[in-house]
Amino acid sequence: MKTTRLPAFLHRYFWDIDAKKLNPQKKPQYVIQRILEMGDVKAVRWVRKNFSQRQIIATLKQRRGFSPKTASFWASFLNISKQKVKCLQKPYLQQHKLHWPY
Repeated sequence: MKTTRLPAFLHRYFWDIDAKKLNPQKKPQYVIQRILEMGDVKAVRWVRKNFSQRQIIATLKQRRGFSPKTASFWASFLNISKQKVKCLQKPYLQQHKLHWPY
Protein backbone atom coordinates (compact mmCIF):
# COMPACT_ATOMS: atom_id res chain seq x y z
CA MET A 1 0.00 0.00 0.00
CA LYS A 2 1.33 3.40 -0.95
CA THR A 3 -1.25 5.79 0.44
CA THR A 4 -0.95 7.08 3.99
CA ARG A 5 -4.33 8.82 4.04
CA LEU A 6 -7.87 7.77 3.37
CA PRO A 7 -9.59 9.43 0.42
CA ALA A 8 -12.35 11.84 1.46
CA PHE A 9 -15.11 9.59 0.10
CA LEU A 10 -14.20 6.95 2.71
CA HIS A 11 -14.39 9.26 5.72
CA ARG A 12 -18.09 8.53 6.23
CA TYR A 13 -17.25 4.95 7.20
CA PHE A 14 -15.03 6.17 10.03
CA TRP A 15 -17.49 8.44 11.84
CA ASP A 16 -16.24 7.38 15.28
CA ILE A 17 -12.67 8.64 14.78
CA ASP A 18 -10.92 11.51 13.03
CA ALA A 19 -10.61 9.92 9.59
CA LYS A 20 -8.16 12.59 8.45
CA LYS A 21 -5.62 11.24 10.96
CA LEU A 22 -6.12 7.56 10.13
CA ASN A 23 -3.13 6.05 8.34
CA PRO A 24 -4.24 2.92 6.43
CA GLN A 25 -0.65 1.63 6.40
CA LYS A 26 -0.55 1.55 10.19
CA LYS A 27 -4.04 0.09 10.73
CA PRO A 28 -4.72 -2.00 7.62
CA GLN A 29 -6.97 -4.60 9.26
CA TYR A 30 -9.11 -1.93 10.89
CA VAL A 31 -9.59 -0.15 7.55
CA ILE A 32 -10.23 -3.36 5.61
CA GLN A 33 -12.74 -4.66 8.14
CA ARG A 34 -14.69 -1.41 8.37
CA ILE A 35 -14.98 -1.05 4.61
CA LEU A 36 -15.81 -4.70 3.90
CA GLU A 37 -18.47 -4.52 6.62
CA MET A 38 -20.05 -1.16 5.75
CA GLY A 39 -18.67 0.06 2.44
CA ASP A 40 -20.32 0.44 -0.92
CA VAL A 41 -18.96 -0.88 -4.22
CA LYS A 42 -16.64 2.10 -4.72
CA ALA A 43 -15.18 1.68 -1.22
CA VAL A 44 -14.62 -2.05 -1.70
CA ARG A 45 -12.91 -1.40 -5.02
CA TRP A 46 -10.58 1.01 -3.22
CA VAL A 47 -9.73 -1.69 -0.65
CA ARG A 48 -9.07 -4.30 -3.32
CA LYS A 49 -6.87 -1.85 -5.24
CA ASN A 50 -4.89 -0.64 -2.21
CA PHE A 51 -4.46 -3.82 -0.16
CA SER A 52 -3.17 -7.19 -1.27
CA GLN A 53 -5.46 -10.19 -1.51
CA ARG A 54 -3.34 -11.75 1.22
CA GLN A 55 -4.03 -8.83 3.61
CA ILE A 56 -7.75 -8.94 2.90
CA ILE A 57 -7.95 -12.69 3.50
CA ALA A 58 -5.88 -12.45 6.69
CA THR A 59 -8.20 -9.73 7.97
CA LEU A 60 -11.28 -11.82 7.27
CA LYS A 61 -9.76 -14.84 8.99
CA GLN A 62 -8.48 -13.02 12.08
CA ARG A 63 -10.86 -10.19 12.94
CA ARG A 64 -13.85 -10.96 15.15
CA GLY A 65 -15.85 -7.81 14.42
CA PHE A 66 -17.46 -8.90 11.15
CA SER A 67 -21.16 -9.65 11.22
CA PRO A 68 -21.94 -13.30 10.38
CA LYS A 69 -23.70 -12.20 7.19
CA THR A 70 -20.75 -10.11 5.97
CA ALA A 71 -18.18 -12.75 6.94
CA SER A 72 -20.14 -15.48 5.13
CA PHE A 73 -20.39 -13.36 1.99
CA TRP A 74 -16.68 -12.51 1.88
CA ALA A 75 -15.64 -16.07 2.74
CA SER A 76 -17.66 -17.32 -0.23
CA PHE A 77 -16.47 -14.51 -2.50
CA LEU A 78 -12.80 -15.11 -1.62
CA ASN A 79 -13.11 -18.93 -1.57
CA ILE A 80 -12.16 -19.25 2.09
CA SER A 81 -13.42 -22.11 4.20
CA LYS A 82 -15.85 -20.79 6.80
CA GLN A 83 -14.06 -22.94 9.38
CA LYS A 84 -11.02 -20.68 8.96
CA VAL A 85 -12.98 -17.48 9.63
CA LYS A 86 -12.73 -16.70 13.34
CA CYS A 87 -15.94 -14.69 13.66
CA LEU A 88 -17.96 -17.57 12.16
CA GLN A 89 -16.88 -20.02 14.85
CA LYS A 90 -19.42 -21.10 17.46
CA PRO A 91 -18.12 -19.10 20.48
CA TYR A 92 -18.20 -15.85 18.50
CA LEU A 93 -21.57 -16.56 16.94
CA GLN A 94 -23.05 -17.18 20.39
CA GLN A 95 -21.64 -13.87 21.65
CA HIS A 96 -23.08 -12.08 18.64
CA LYS A 97 -26.60 -13.35 19.44
CA LEU A 98 -26.62 -11.87 22.93
CA HIS A 99 -28.39 -8.54 23.15
CA TRP A 100 -26.70 -7.50 26.37
CA PRO A 101 -24.07 -9.97 27.58
CA TYR A 102 -23.67 -8.43 31.05
